Amino acid sequence: MKGPLTNMKKILSITLILAMAISFCSCSNGGSSSATDKNSTDSTVSTAGKGTPTQAPTDPSIIPVQWQDNGIFSEYYEKAYTLMKTMTTEEKVGQVFYANCPTTDAAEIAAQYQFGGYVLFGRDFENFSMDEVIANSIACKNATRIPMTLSVDEEGGTVTRISRYSQFGVDQFLSPREIFANGGLESIAADTQAKSNLLNTLNIDNNLAPVCDISTDPNDFIYDRALGETPEKTGEFVATVVRVSQENNIAATLKHFPGYGNNVDTHTGVAVDNRPYSQFEGEDFIPFKAGIDAGADCLLVSHNIMTCVDGKYPASLSADVHKIIRDKLGFTGIIMTDDCSMEAILDYVGDYDPAVIALNAGNDMVITGEYTTSYPAVLKAVNDGTISQDTIDHAVMRILAWKYANALM
Repeated sequence: MKGPLTNMKKILSITLILAMAISFCSCSNGGSSSATDKNSTDSTVSTAGKGTPTQAPTDPSIIPVQWQDNGIFSEYYEKAYTLMKTMTTEEKVGQVFYANCPTTDAAEIAAQYQFGGYVLFGRDFENFSMDEVIANSIACKNATRIPMTLSVDEEGGTVTRISRYSQFGVDQFLSPREIFANGGLESIAADTQAKSNLLNTLNIDNNLAPVCDISTDPNDFIYDRALGETPEKTGEFVATVVRVSQENNIAATLKHFPGYGNNVDTHTGVAVDNRPYSQFEGEDFIPFKAGIDAGADCLLVSHNIMTCVDGKYPASLSADVHKIIRDKLGFTGIIMTDDCSMEAILDYVGDYDPAVIALNAGNDMVITGEYTTSYPAVLKAVNDGTISQDTIDHAVMRILAWKYANALM
């Protein structure tokens, strides 16, 4: 996603920063003064939203050899590493959290925890005008020393957090299945362009889409959200969404690895997938690989248990599953968990917080609404060595490189 920022986003960000005093329950601007104080302690990062921070010259040799690669953000590793070395442990821990946006005082909470990002839901749009949502976005990004990234699930069809509400000036987006059936990849590209325009207008950076899952059975949980085509056609769809999204400055997120298939909803139950590895390779992995080859910035891992790889942990918490993503599929971007507040994983974490296991498994970011317990648990784990310094630093460097690559700071 290396294109220039859209003029619309720049203009809105400048014009509407004056609107930050607007108060509404999704994000209070009360935290802006404390955030300003915190930001003033270090001038190496711009806190005015998108822009170019001042950075000292860097030396490639400073980056640990084991972190060096030719990944999609690699040209920004030096800057990211230099910035990461200025951060406190508390700031590093905050950066790996993609927290569910609180319904009140979100800017203040962002300033308190220094989160890497917020995930927005329908409640953050339903009762607010477009101007209020934009002001909310700016307030939250300005609340943190390192600007947050904001994400949303705007898949189309049954999952439309924004377009279902008429005040945003677009018709509710149809499901990818309907769009593809009526107009093929050309219509998918046009639909993705429209979604990207909407998200850019609202100062949102990351769409938690496309859905890469393979499903042709109407009884499957994921059926209504999947394209419903062959792995190869689904791969073409995924690559198209990634390309158009990221050409328009919206990060694409491939989900839900390793693929739901005919499994249950992990929001409420445990999905144990007993299919052989060969089936994953021959079917489920194909759309993910297509998205990776198209340059997708992010990949989201589900809570399904992939017994052929790891029968002990859900995929989101499995180091072996993450090795497949990195080593077999060659993904070098941001790996994030599905929501670690989901019931599906609680029986598999023992005495540990899910976020601790998730980071040790290889995730860069943890999506959760339970940050009041997960943040201190991760902080303690870093301080006592349960999570190594190398693990937290590498994740933070990759997150910062992603933000630099997308002009989020």
